[in-house]
Amino acid sequence: MGKEASAWWEQRWAAAMLILLSAVPLLWPEVPPLVDLPGHMGRYKVQLDLDQSQALRHFYRFEWALIGNLGVDLLVGPLARLVGLELAVKLVVLSIPPLTVAGFLWVAREVHGRVPPTAFFALPLAYNFPFSFGFVNFALSMALAFLAFALWLRLARLGRFRLRAAVFVPISLILWLTHTYGWGTLGVMAFSAELVRQHDRGRTFPGAGLHAALHCAALTPPILLMLAWRSGQVGGQTGDWLNLRAKLSWLAMILRDRWLWFDAASLGLLVALVVGALRSRRMGFSRNLAASALFLLAVFVALPRIVFGSAYADMRLAPYMLAVALVAIRLRQDASRRFAGRVAVAAFAFFLVRTGATTFSYWLYDGNYDRHLAALAHVPPGARLLSFVGRPCAHPWAMSRLEHLPALAMVRREAFSNDQWTMPGAQLLTVHYQAGRQFVRDPSQIVTDAKCPGERWLPVNTALATFPRAAFDYVWLIEPPLHDARLVQGLRPLWRNGSSLLYAVDRPPRRLPRRVDESPAALDSHSLLQ
Repeated sequence: MGKEASAWWEQRWAAAMLILLSAVPLLWPEVPPLVDLPGHMGRYKVQLDLDQSQALRHFYRFEWALIGNLGVDLLVGPLARLVGLELAVKLVVLSIPPLTVAGFLWVAREVHGRVPPTAFFALPLAYNFPFSFGFVNFALSMALAFLAFALWLRLARLGRFRLRAAVFVPISLILWLTHTYGWGTLGVMAFSAELVRQHDRGRTFPGAGLHAALHCAALTPPILLMLAWRSGQVGGQTGDWLNLRAKLSWLAMILRDRWLWFDAASLGLLVALVVGALRSRRMGFSRNLAASALFLLAVFVALPRIVFGSAYADMRLAPYMLAVALVAIRLRQDASRRFAGRVAVAAFAFFLVRTGATTFSYWLYDGNYDRHLAALAHVPPGARLLSFVGRPCAHPWAMSRLEHLPALAMVRREAFSNDQWTMPGAQLLTVHYQAGRQFVRDPSQIVTDAKCPGERWLPVNTALATFPRAAFDYVWLIEPPLHDARLVQGLRPLWRNGSSLLYAVDRPPRRLPRRVDESPAALDSHSLLQ
C-alpha cells in the first residue's frame, strides 16, 4: 500500500466535498427544524430588541451573565445586525455540521497520518439526536472541541508544547463560554491522548498520568469561571445517577430522526463496524483514540441525567463517543488497496444515504412548520398569546418538533409566548408576566389527552378550563388532542389548518362544565370552524 497517500479518499478535495455536503440538509428550511431552536430564537429576539420593544419589556427581562452556555447567543448578536435574526440563526446553525465533520476528519488525519476510509462512517453523526433536539450551544461547542483536539494533536506531533500551552488557555476559555460540555470533552480527549503519548515514551501509567495532567493544565482556567458561575447563581438540581436503562435508550437514539427502522439500521451498521474492527485482521484501532473513546464511555456512564437543572446531560455525549470510536479505526498495513477502496465506497455511500434522508426529513419538518406558522399572520404585534401544543404521553420515534414553535411569535410579532425556559443560573431571560399565573413558562405550552405519569404537562381539558382568560388575547392550539368543545366557549376562531386553530379571547365562557374530565373527550372544537 505504498501509494495509498494518493487514494481519492485521502485528498483534500474529498474532505472539502464531504464538509460542504454536510450542510445540505439545512439549506432549504427557513427555520432549522430542531426541537428547542425556536425557543432559543425567542430568547435571541429579547436579547437583541428588548431596549427598543415596549411589548417585550412588558413580559420579559434579560440580563447578561458569564455562564458556560453562550456560544450561539454571542454569535447571533452581531450577525443579526447585518442580515436579520432568522437568517443569522440559520447561518450559525448551518455551520455546525460542517464544523463537526471537519473536526472528525482533521482528528483522523492527525492520528493516522492520513484519512482512513473508515472515518467517513462517522460523518453522519454530525446530525445526531442531541443536535436534532436543538442543543445548539452544546453542538457548536462539540464541533469546536474536535477542531481544538486536532490542533492539540498536531502541536504535539510537531513538538510545539510551549506554543500549545499558550494557545490552549484562550481556546479553553472560548470553549467553556460556548458550552461547558465542549470544554469538558476536550479535556477528556486531550488527557487520554497525552496519557498514551507519555506511556509510549516509556513512562509507567502513574507517571504518564501525572505528566498528562501537567500538560493539560493549560485547559484548567475555566475552572475559575465555573466556580464563579456556580457561586454567583442559584444552582439547579443535579440527579438521576447511574440510570442504566435510560443510558441504554440514549445509545439506541444516537441517530434518531424520523424513521425508526432506518435510524436503527444505520446505528446497527456503525456498531457492527466497531465490533468487526475489534476482530478483523485487516482493521485495527489507534491506541490514542481508542483510549479517548474508553474515557468518554466512562464519563457517559458516570454522568447523571440532570446536571445543574439541565436535563439529558449524559445523552448528549453518546454520539460523539461513538464518533471517536469510529474515527479510531484504521486499515492495517497489509490490507489490500482493493479492500480499502471498497471500504471507501461503502462509507461514502453511507454518508450520502444518511445525508439524503436527513435532507428529506428536514424538508418535511419545514413544510409542517410553514403550515402552522401561517397562524401568525392573524396575531397583531405585542399580543398576549397563549399556546398549547399537543403531544402524546408516549415518546414516538419521530418527534413533531413543534414544542417550541410558539416562540416564533416572539421573533415575528414581538408577542408573548409561554414556552420560555426559566432556570436560575442557566438562562439569561426571565419572565415577569404574573397575570398569566402558571401559564407563562415551559412546559405550560405542552398539553396531552390525559395526565401523563411523572410529567408536568397538563391535560388539554384542564389547561383550557383553568388558564386566566383575562391575561391573554389569543389562544393558539397546535395539533391539540381531542378536547371538550364547551371549554372554548368565549373563544372566537380566526384561523385553522388541519387540527391546529387560532382563537381570539372574546369573553369568559357562559358556563364551564362542573367537572373537567382529564381523559379524551367525545366532543371536539374543530367543528366550530366548519
